[in-house]
Amino acid sequence: MKIEKEKIVQLTYSLYVDGENGDEELMERAPENHPLVYCHGVGMMLPVFEAALAGKEAGEDFDFRIACQDAYGEYDDEGVLTLDKALFCDGDGEFDEERVQVGRVIPMNTQDGQVVNAQVVEVTDEHVTIDLNHPLAGENLHFVGKILTVREATAEELERIRNPHKCGGCGGGKCKSRKNDSNGCGGCGGCE
Repeated sequence: MKIEKEKIVQLTYSLYVDGENGDEELMERAPENHPLVYCHGVGMMLPVFEAALAGKEAGEDFDFRIACQDAYGEYDDEGVLTLDKALFCDGDGEFDEERVQVGRVIPMNTQDGQVVNAQVVEVTDEHVTIDLNHPLAGENLHFVGKILTVREATAEELERIRNPHKCGGCGGGKCKSRKNDSNGCGGCGGCE
């Protein structure tokens, strides 16, 4: 079976980026015992990533590159913001030391209600500096791997993909509608 729209793909990969001195640096790996699994052609992966894998079959190797402008874009210095520490308080009005730590990625709500991930860069007595750039912004990507399986997506899988849980970015609330099913979510019933 070939990789095409709405097929479930399981693959291994190693992701390299350009390092110093012209060498490549390993950024992440999905080994055979923890492969990447995604549904092809439904927007789960970068379009260029999917285009490079389209038509491949189980057992095939791949080796391709994606330029930064086709991946996560150039690094934007304006994406680094220094905000008042009071914005990072817990429900008791205290600074949330447990959640807001240097190196952690935390969800942030924009003024229009959109949820974005931000990496905490610095915490001082009065401010928190966050980086809104994707961790791979400005990087040329090099993927090397192997297709393990390709299969039809089930109706249930397609339903979950088309109707994802809507409140996952509420900033740490607990979902009122969690079920003990395979994806841990029974739909959006609001957050507490």
